Amino acid sequence: MSVEVLMNVTPTESRVVLVENGILQEVHIERQVKRGLVGNIYMGKVSRVLPGMQAAFVDIGLDKAAFLHASDIVTTLDGGETIEREEKSQLNITQLVHQGQPIMVQVVKDPLGTKGARLTTDITLPSRYLVFMPQSNHVGVSQRIDDGNERERLRAIAESLSHDEGKFIVRTAGEGVDESALTSDAEFLTRLWSQIKKRKKSQRRIGILYEDLNLCCRVLRDFVGEAIERIRVDSRTTLDQLKLFTKDFIPELTQVLEYYRGDRPIFDLFDIENEIQRALDRRVDLKSGGSLIIDQTEAMTTIDINTGAFVGHRNLEETIFNTNIEATQAIARQLRLRNLGGIIIIDFIDMQDEEHKRRVLHSLEQALNKDRAKTSINGFTTLGLVEMTRKRTRESLEHVLCGECPVCRGRGSMKTVETVCYEIMREIVRVHKAYEADKFVVYASAPVSEALLNEESHALAELELFVSRQITIQTEPLYNQEQFDVVMM
Repeated sequence: MSVEVLMNVTPTESRVVLVENGILQEVHIERQVKRGLVGNIYMGKVSRVLPGMQAAFVDIGLDKAAFLHASDIVTTLDGGETIEREEKSQLNITQLVHQGQPIMVQVVKDPLGTKGARLTTDITLPSRYLVFMPQSNHVGVSQRIDDGNERERLRAIAESLSHDEGKFIVRTAGEGVDESALTSDAEFLTRLWSQIKKRKKSQRRIGILYEDLNLCCRVLRDFVGEAIERIRVDSRTTLDQLKLFTKDFIPELTQVLEYYRGDRPIFDLFDIENEIQRALDRRVDLKSGGSLIIDQTEAMTTIDINTGAFVGHRNLEETIFNTNIEATQAIARQLRLRNLGGIIIIDFIDMQDEEHKRRVLHSLEQALNKDRAKTSINGFTTLGLVEMTRKRTRESLEHVLCGECPVCRGRGSMKTVETVCYEIMREIVRVHKAYEADKFVVYASAPVSEALLNEESHALAELELFVSRQITIQTEPLYNQEQFDVVMM
């Protein structure tokens, strides 16, 4: 598989895309004014404790107070031993924190919509091969490493590298890595933790103690293990930064770094701009003629599959099965491309054959194996829907690039011209009964004004007779379809 990374960097925005076999798979965007907070460590202060929610709000210097749940608070006994999650669940939030308490926290989820950032006191510091957990009592090895002997080897190394300051978890990229490379990572993380502790002692006010890597470096760190053939960057400054970073942490990627000198914008190479635009549409067309309809809401994301123009060659059941199989590949790509997380409900076309259902689920699981975000599929419900979850740590592509429509206010639909005409007529009657007026002037959008003077002219004439007043229609070009004003003269 050919894997390429393209980086488009400007002073205000960085965009990184992952392209597999010429097809866009992932988009990462970071704007300087809205830089992601995940991984950042802050010195905060508990501003409010909510026993009913078993949570607290913490002021870390952002616009919105951040959220800290009781289960995300690391608690130690007198002997220094960490209380396990099961034991901690028996403690009340009021026993763990109190209002006004200074507290060191790490962001695990960026602010999303109306929600503030999600916090934890369980600090983790990732590097190329390891994750350092200062307040943990257990070493660990990534579950994606299947080989039993390799797991034991890595666990023994992680145990030997761990110390009183904390324990290490070996990341997937650590598979097959020799002990010296793991030791270098461990020494770097230990030094970093020492620096954070020094800042904590010297900093007495709310604010940041440690900021995670910028997007370009962070993506390369997380893409370790991918067989990346080329990394093309259109910024000389960023390229120099990446060379220093990869030299210290990912030396094998240094040789695939390239400065893009082309005349065309770098994202024109694989039609990236148009692909990103298509990723914002509700409808995704399948090659067979079928389609996906993707709707993202506050609570969940729903995906509906339709056969569309695909009629198949054998029978209906075979047509449905083939469309669903094709849809599984498209769904897996769209989840990565749009970065959709949380609860996801998939409405496959109804299948009668249980074997077909099993094969569709298997196909979906196989397609999701390429996804670095953790996914969980719960199978078909009694209604024939597939429930699944995908870990959400940052905002979706739509939330990053789009805002609320000023016309429909996020409803996704507008009142029809006919509806607005009838609202205007009811408003005239209401105003007539409440006030004395010689005549009425209606200011409305062009489509509504045209309808009142044509299709609804008979109803408007009857209204004039009913109120015994003249009604004049004026077109207001700047009004949207739902806006209108009824003015007394």
